Amino acid sequence: MTSIKNVAVLGAGGNLGPSIVEALLDAKFNVTVLSRHSSTNTFPSAVQVRKVDYNSESSLIEDLRGQDAVVSVLGSAGLASQKTVVDAAVKAGVQRFIPSEFGVDTQALEGSPLATLLKDKTDTTEYLKNVSSQHTGFSWTGIATNLFFDWGLRVGSLGFSIPNKTATIIDSGNEPFFGTNLKAIGLAVVSVLQHPETSNRYLRVSSFTTTQNELLSILESESGGQWTVSKEAADERRKTGEENLAKGDRSAFGNLLKDFVFRDGSGHGSPVGGFANKELGLPEEVLKETIKNVLK
Repeated sequence: MTSIKNVAVLGAGGNLGPSIVEALLDAKFNVTVLSRHSSTNTFPSAVQVRKVDYNSESSLIEDLRGQDAVVSVLGSAGLASQKTVVDAAVKAGVQRFIPSEFGVDTQALEGSPLATLLKDKTDTTEYLKNVSSQHTGFSWTGIATNLFFDWGLRVGSLGFSIPNKTATIIDSGNEPFFGTNLKAIGLAVVSVLQHPETSNRYLRVSSFTTTQNELLSILESESGGQWTVSKEAADERRKTGEENLAKGDRSAFGNLLKDFVFRDGSGHGSPVGGFANKELGLPEEVLKETIKNVLK
């Protein structure tokens, strides 16, 4: 396998995409963003932008010619089109495909209602395994990051509202979970593309493993005061999420995610196979420093 130099990024305008694009540019990759015709997102001047139709294999083949790798950061609305992109990538001569697997470890969803919402992700991973076994020179790498930590802390999706100094603790608040800062995710993508030995593997990365109670303690200490805390049962979150899911309401994701991550005894803080941080050469991060930066 030759070295990867040209990288196409799909879905680069979302919450995670800019961090991945920045990391790729910093590492001197040639970056092309494939963007929907309706998109109004803007990108750094060093990025080439091509307007594409993710559902048209023939046009995607032309758009992907000359690309060594594809990094998909497509959101939920675009996940179903990833198989079409994979087929186009193979025919265009792409070497490596990183699917939009960023987030929870979809290889650990057995028994969780999240499996229904994330079926397009797991289907794509299985499809990549099959395609890579049939095409020499084409490979894939899945990267699970669990929660987008610094972003989630800022927007309140971890159960903490910084402006209001309120916290919602699920069950005991002592269940370990891992999360990854956006910059670290970008660095993980870069390292995967630089190391051929990561091909055809599913990797987990993290900035830290912590608990809701530890976060609350640091937030109170760094913000200089006690926060208002409410407690909720994971069972109730799951019940509400399942009810919404039965109605076809995809907003069920938030409740089901909290049940999956924070439920006492969930065990997802220590994934099977451990973390690939050391193998990828990711720098060690300090939880308190991240929280300080978010509070700024």
